[in-house]
Amino acid sequence: MDRYVTGATIKVLRETQQMTQAELAAKLCVSDKAVSKWENGRGFPDISLIEPLGAALHVSVPELLCGETVVNTNRAANMLKSRFYACPVCGNVVFARGDAMISCCGIRLPALDAEEPDRQHRAVIQEAEDEIYVIADHPMSKEHYLSFVSYVTADRCETAALYPEGSTGARFFWRGNGWLYVYCNQHGLFRQRIEREMLNQPNR
Repeated sequence: MDRYVTGATIKVLRETQQMTQAELAAKLCVSDKAVSKWENGRGFPDISLIEPLGAALHVSVPELLCGETVVNTNRAANMLKSRFYACPVCGNVVFARGDAMISCCGIRLPALDAEEPDRQHRAVIQEAEDEIYVIADHPMSKEHYLSFVSYVTADRCETAALYPEGSTGARFFWRGNGWLYVYCNQHGLFRQRIEREMLNQPNR
């Protein structure tokens, strides 16, 4: 963990606060030469200084570490811009209504990129009264399996957990057109459109 925060980040945040290197150094009880070394990439602040450094620069520790400030503009979110994050260590799945900084088991998780499904990862969606039944022709061995399926519409996300040696089937109440997400532990995230006229069509 020799690059937990970059010198460029420290410099940009310091200048944003209209603070000199000497002023930042005084807040941290270090020399201005130490700050200069950090910003020039010739050294890094001790891990014990990360929290005080964030406080001095008026950003949270996560913002400091990722090099991006979080601005809450209170914009209306669109559920169809949802992002999923999956932990490769414990299998935890996190859903967010947009880009987020998610960590699990000590790992910063990248957002999963959804792809168009191939035959093995394309689900069959069947209508049953006020529900839809989703099932995929996919292995469910201990080594290769689907771990979750999610039904996302404009105002909500519902997720069903799947398990090795179990069924790939999941039921959801029909809530209108949206997207179906299926996650394979070996091949990643797949997304397919759900529309009323597509229901009960055979797998292609």
